[in-house]
Amino acid sequence: MQLTPALLPGLIRAINAVIETNADEVTALDQAIGDGDHVTNVQRGLKALMAQSEELAGLDWVAAWQKIGMTVMTAVGGASGSLYGTLFVAMSKAGRDKALDLAAFAEIFSSGVEAVKQRGKADAGEKTMLDVLIPVAAYLRQAASDGVALPEVLDNAARTAIVGMESTKDMIATKGRASFLEERSRGHIDAGAKTSQLMICALVDVLAKQLTTPA
Repeated sequence: MQLTPALLPGLIRAINAVIETNADEVTALDQAIGDGDHVTNVQRGLKALMAQSEELAGLDWVAAWQKIGMTVMTAVGGASGSLYGTLFVAMSKAGRDKALDLAAFAEIFSSGVEAVKQRGKADAGEKTMLDVLIPVAAYLRQAASDGVALPEVLDNAARTAIVGMESTKDMIATKGRASFLEERSRGHIDAGAKTSQLMICALVDVLAKQLTTPA
């Protein structure tokens, strides 16, 4: 499978579709402990990326990640825009002069996640998207080190994202509006963690189908 930015239009469409399908569920999660506008913000960013998808497909990965990051920051706004934008801009910086194999991508993605941690002044266990992103990044690094085959990597990355998302239900929020609820934030899955998980699983589905499609 050729991992080139030519995949981006299909990846963006898949993410847009899964967010649309789950919009009501995520909005309900966000209304329980947040502002209730998370899905609307994410969809605004995805609309902007859909409009640019063919242009993105013609770039190299470094340029594509940079453009995605800047587009998301501008179109989404708020905390989600800043954090997702930071993720992709940092990936662009980390990806310079690197061939995109699993080991390189694991390090590039980890650099992006680390930048999100710094921007959000947050870490795992605080009921945010990082409870999905951090374990997925750690898994990818371990899988690359262990030489795990790509189909297994994709499957396990999706499972890791789901476990991370589900783990936020029993956490007490310490970041964002949900933190004001303190103990009352327990018992609710974080909306940002849910959308991060949905996006990762959508990407995995597309890439897994690419693996099984004859050249």
